[in-house]
Amino acid sequence: MRAVRPCAGTTGGLRRAGTARGVCFRVDHDSSERRAFSLGQPTQRAGPARRRPPGRSLWAGGTRAVLALLLVWPMLSVAAAPRALKINGSTTVNAVAAEAAEILRREKKMSITVDTQGGSSGGISGVGDRSIDIGMSSKPLTAEDRAKFPKASFAGTQIGMDAVALVVSADVWNGGVRALTKAQIRDIYESKIVNWKQVGGPDRRIVFFNKEPGRGTWEVFAAWLYGDTKRAPAVRHPEVGGNEETRQKVAATRGAITQLSSSWAENHPKVKAIAIRLDDGVAAAPDRATIASGRYPLSRPLLFITSGPPAGDAKTFIDFVRSPRGQELMRKHGYLGMSDLSTGTAKGAR
Repeated sequence: MRAVRPCAGTTGGLRRAGTARGVCFRVDHDSSERRAFSLGQPTQRAGPARRRPPGRSLWAGGTRAVLALLLVWPMLSVAAAPRALKINGSTTVNAVAAEAAEILRREKKMSITVDTQGGSSGGISGVGDRSIDIGMSSKPLTAEDRAKFPKASFAGTQIGMDAVALVVSADVWNGGVRALTKAQIRDIYESKIVNWKQVGGPDRRIVFFNKEPGRGTWEVFAAWLYGDTKRAPAVRHPEVGGNEETRQKVAATRGAITQLSSSWAENHPKVKAIAIRLDDGVAAAPDRATIASGRYPLSRPLLFITSGPPAGDAKTFIDFVRSPRGQELMRKHGYLGMSDLSTGTAKGAR
């Protein structure tokens, strides 16, 4: 039987010791734990060993750390993620903004969201309450817009120009209605004229799809027709929202008329833009030449609205749309770019 010897440097309290391949083992009277020490290394007693509470896992501490990390990680991820540039507003401007955003996401890795909630008024309100960074507007900024948000410092940057057209369904166009006077348009809007034959067209009931109040298209139309949107009477026409919905309604309805961005009627087989007969008798159609010259009475600027001068990612985005490459997107979608305008600026821009 192998002799039992104490570990080097140990004294009293030894109940039993033994060696195995250069390691000695000691069991203290005051501890039920077995400890290993290397031979030849002096040991010191550090006092009674701490007892682990019954049922406590060796991994308890590590588990708590892992759980804490899992709870904190989502917050760290959110904090580390780049803040998205938020853009909202006009469906007219949206086509250009959405394509520009796609290019900048791909080429500059920018995080951008583009939405059309509430149309132009929704975009202006979003900038006013700071819930978005850029508002898209197809109407000029007004004193009323500024009064709603007195603490906001609105700045409008023009990116191009468009026009509000009065568009009719193909059957009305083919029936001979190619131009209307301002008085005729007002009477149609107020339901004083209810049949197309009253203005030289087919014997067919007029169906007026009215843009929702607050839409830039409606505000430009109402301001032109009545001098002030507040003077526009309450009407009971079916309402439509964005340009796509509006165009589809007119295309699918006989005897229809509505207000629509002129570019959305270009080369469309079932939706036709009629001219407005001016006081001098000239019929001004919403084409590029009359829009750029201001001859067409429902011309309007297309704007990006920001709180104060554009800065940071908002400036990067707006500068891109105003660059030669961005201006080609304007023309691609049927709008006039800044270089196409006679004066280079329009009412409502900064």
